[in-house]
Amino acid sequence: MQVMASVIVVFPRTEDAGRVKNLLQRSGIEVYAVCTSGGAALQAADQLGEGIVVCGYRLKDMLYRHLYELLPKGFMMLLLSSGRGLEEEVPGAVRVLRMPLSARELIEQIGRMASEYRPEKPARIEKRSRSEEQTKIIEEAKLRLMQRRSMSEPEAHRYLQKTSMDSGTNLVETAEMILSLM
Repeated sequence: MQVMASVIVVFPRTEDAGRVKNLLQRSGIEVYAVCTSGGAALQAADQLGEGIVVCGYRLKDMLYRHLYELLPKGFMMLLLSSGRGLEEEVPGAVRVLRMPLSARELIEQIGRMASEYRPEKPARIEKRSRSEEQTKIIEEAKLRLMQRRSMSEPEAHRYLQKTSMDSGTNLVETAEMILSLM
């Protein structure tokens, strides 16, 4: 099966993520990245732009719901869950497969999601690349957050992204604001 959407696999245990990746790749599905934290998945998603995220309920640094809320617009999510902790309502755009599941079920669900997947038209506004100076500002803000708030690099990046979204400013402006406050 050839799936047109790229997949990001996110599980807190490297072994679990590797098993899912191998299973998907053996079925001809492109796996763009394998991550163990939501922060790493968000970085991969930013680079990719659109695709499908396959993840577990609890990641190293956040729950699936928080990751879903922070994903770029062009992403779909497939949650693989044992059912424990899923008492709350799952967002409508998140598909759920209950564990244990068969390899066939997983491949078929990814295939269905990929058939619904509609990448944006090429005429969309191209993602602006950052200048070297802008990248340095963002990296400096992350470094300060890491030093002063004992954050990891993915946590600092996620904090910048969330603050940027909440304040309605772009990432560079948010980084400049943080640098001026610290």
